[in-house]
Amino acid sequence: MSSMAPSPVVVSASHSDQSHSLHNVFVYGSLLADDIVRVLLKRIPQSSSAVLPGYQRFSVRGRVYPAILPVENKRVTGKVLFGITNPELDILDIFEDVEYEKSVVEVSLVDGSEKLTTLTYVWSNSNDPDLYGEWNFEEWKWSHMDDFVQMTTRFVEELQLPEPKSRVATYESFYYKEGGDSPLIA
Repeated sequence: MSSMAPSPVVVSASHSDQSHSLHNVFVYGSLLADDIVRVLLKRIPQSSSAVLPGYQRFSVRGRVYPAILPVENKRVTGKVLFGITNPELDILDIFEDVEYEKSVVEVSLVDGSEKLTTLTYVWSNSNDPDLYGEWNFEEWKWSHMDDFVQMTTRFVEELQLPEPKSRVATYESFYYKEGGDSPLIA
């Protein structure tokens, strides 16, 4: 009968699995660029193109990165980053800051092989009057990626400080003229 007792190894392994679990994250904006991901995570995870149904990607007035919100009969193309560790997910959470809420969504891999449950970052203000149009990754790469890599590098450097600035504060200090309200972006 003593063989019916739960094994401490199984309990320990289960706890260990939770603390060392890997995550899949659907990305659709600046994190589509390997250069941005490399600055943040110090590596480029495996990825696969994917589609998120029931959402729309918007441009955000005063920002160079997009937002997504649930919108019926719409879809967002992006990719899934596979094998994101808990510390890496923490970095992404800090990077996405208060403007986004982490959500669980279901995406379809573009190769049609499967549907996956992933995490993604959804714009936290569903009534934001600054959302408009459709954000374009290729246009962003050409117009904004180099500066965004520099801003992201500053953000990562800030994380090492005893009292780091938030990503939004780092963004605003990078993109807005000193002492003014007008962004350096259109």
